[in-house]
Amino acid sequence: MMRVLLDTNILLDLFLERPQFVRAAEALWEANRLGRFEGYVSALTPPTIYYVGKKAKGEAAMRFALIGLLAKFRVCTVDQASLRAALALPLKDYEDAVQVASAQANGLEAIVTRDLADFTGATLPVYSPADFLAQLSAR
Repeated sequence: MMRVLLDTNILLDLFLERPQFVRAAEALWEANRLGRFEGYVSALTPPTIYYVGKKAKGEAAMRFALIGLLAKFRVCTVDQASLRAALALPLKDYEDAVQVASAQANGLEAIVTRDLADFTGATLPVYSPADFLAQLSAR
């Protein structure tokens, strides 16, 4: 089974119910729940979701969301080695580079994001939600 990291933005789309993106995020959540892929998030993702989401949905809603997230997804560790490796990656955004470095250090096979341009130079294959869902359907 393919081991895949979902970028933080995918989960924010889901939990914040962003109209343009929520359906794809729901489809990814469901595919992970059904065991069509093994879903991972970076250790950076839960605190980011909480911080951003509590402003829009409230603290209780975000705590509930994180309980569900941590029950359904595995967490990639972020350690000193991955933080240093991220500095050497040619990505524009350090947070994205940390996600790539931690995914690679944890032996993942791909990353799914809707911000493909932010992951230019990633050392793993990077898919849009639609492309990844299409790949799952083809299996």
